Amino acid sequence: MTEHESTQSPTTEGLTVSPSLDFVAEAAQIPPETTPINVRTLRICSLAIVLGAVAAFVALCLTSLIGCITNLSFYGKLSTSFISPAPAVQYLGLWVVFIPVAGALIVGLMARYGSKGIRGHGIPEAMEQVLTNESRIPMRLMFLKPLSAAVSIGTGGPFGAEGPIIATGGALGSVIGQFLESTATERKTLLAAGAAAGMAATFGSPVSAVLLAVELLLFEFRPRSIIPVALASSTATGMRIMLEGAEPVFQMTDIQAPGGAALISYILIGAGLGLFAVIITRAVYAIEDSFERLPIHWMWWPAIGAFAVGIVGYFAPDTLGVGYYNISDMLSNNLTVPTILFLCIMKFISWSISLGSGTSGGTLAPLFTIGGGIGAVLGTAFNAAIPGVGVDVRIAALVGMAAIFAGASRAMLTSVVFAFETTLQPLGLLPLLGGCAAAHLVSSFLMRNSIMTEKIARRGIRTPEDYEADLLEQVHVSSIMTKDVVTLQSNNKIADVQEWLATRSNHTSHQGFPVVDDHGVTVGVLTQRDVLTADASSDRTLDKIINRPPLFVYDDCTVRQATDHMVNHEVGRLPVIQRSKNGELVGIITRSDILSVFYRRVNDTQLQQPIWRSGAQDRLR
Repeated sequence: MTEHESTQSPTTEGLTVSPSLDFVAEAAQIPPETTPINVRTLRICSLAIVLGAVAAFVALCLTSLIGCITNLSFYGKLSTSFISPAPAVQYLGLWVVFIPVAGALIVGLMARYGSKGIRGHGIPEAMEQVLTNESRIPMRLMFLKPLSAAVSIGTGGPFGAEGPIIATGGALGSVIGQFLESTATERKTLLAAGAAAGMAATFGSPVSAVLLAVELLLFEFRPRSIIPVALASSTATGMRIMLEGAEPVFQMTDIQAPGGAALISYILIGAGLGLFAVIITRAVYAIEDSFERLPIHWMWWPAIGAFAVGIVGYFAPDTLGVGYYNISDMLSNNLTVPTILFLCIMKFISWSISLGSGTSGGTLAPLFTIGGGIGAVLGTAFNAAIPGVGVDVRIAALVGMAAIFAGASRAMLTSVVFAFETTLQPLGLLPLLGGCAAAHLVSSFLMRNSIMTEKIARRGIRTPEDYEADLLEQVHVSSIMTKDVVTLQSNNKIADVQEWLATRSNHTSHQGFPVVDDHGVTVGVLTQRDVLTADASSDRTLDKIINRPPLFVYDDCTVRQATDHMVNHEVGRLPVIQRSKNGELVGIITRSDILSVFYRRVNDTQLQQPIWRSGAQDRLR
């Protein structure tokens, strides 16, 4: 029972064939090395293009529905024009308080008797389905989410339409994936493609929509997922241009390139917005916790939150509805500082209470309004404190708008590119990048979870935060396998092997042993349990208790392939065959060998001594 030097054996198509067993070793089904693009990816890309066109149409229908409900609720007329409720407050008076309440009662009924999944702003719910439910979103949410959001926003809810549209597009992609034969990864890609298409169709921002999908839904950066998402996003944007034109959503006059002092100021403004993002996130969830403690059914909570919306709307009509024009006014520096402060405070009160009550609506537009206002105020303060700093209040508002979303959602690249795509101001990219990076830094340092992940984190769901290369894909089996292989002969008697194991001598501590025949061909693997529990009567040999074809892995395979092979066949070890030498047994790989790969990750986090040392340090040594 010593180490066996295997010999070369006959092969079929380069794969070892056992002369004693009538099968080809290829039946072991070694997982193929992953390829960036395959035929199924092309199929998903085709579906993504169709999905992008449909999502653009859905986005148009939702905005029209919001306009219809707004016109009916506040103006008593039938029209689909996207209009603000603010002018109606002048003649409705105190009646404006009850319109949001009526809408919230409808949303509460839809949530209780339709689907509880319509509650919230959509993106965290989509993330939860990706992480826990193989991207399977119930079909009813595809209809109930946009309808509930249209009722909520159309009756004065201080939300943006983009969140529900993103959620609806994601649900549409998920449902398509469920109706077709697909993997969980493909459904995730379709869900992200639908969500990105919804955002792109709303704002005409295809690149930031793709980045949003990567940062908040896909949790990966691979061609197989990014390409379909990009195709869906570009298709939806193309449809939007055909239907509504190519004008930017937020009109902004041309800006000038910032100087060095101004750039530093914008970065500091971004850091301040990161702090505000932390405060706002904690406030929203504190309000949500307060609603959780109410002694009434959650169905009534949206109506309570809507009552606050109505009261705030009575005193500050511009807080009602989506309010994209508020953002445009800030970016054009059309509002005074007192007006901006009043609007931001009232918008925050209205939005945070309403969102905390569990109604249906988005977070992007409210955050952009609040962040843009704070940025404009801070820019004005910089100019007053340091007159020569050269801060452009419009750029400060732009940085504030993007930075608060970067800090609250941790989607930094999305925030930078979104602000550019919705204003088409390329000279704002540098201050946007610095400001959003600073906001992301401050927020990540002060707060563990974001406004998108806090809700699902409380349910015990951990959201991936890092995007790094798969270590198992970077290491070959040959570099971690055990080369000193102890083998057993297939014609060894079971009783003899049992007696050898009982001696507990050298080499008997292994849990599994490759079994080879007289030609040195691996015919299987037996564990100690297999041998010790086998019937040793009648001089039976080891080949009589091998009950499955030999599973193996080639030495030039990646550790990822070996790991997948173990999982697929529920084994804990694999013989390693050298492909270049006609199937020679050269090693064995076990679970503990695979774990050794992760030592590299641990070592990467350890402090190391600097390579360069001063002469004084060398003398001290």
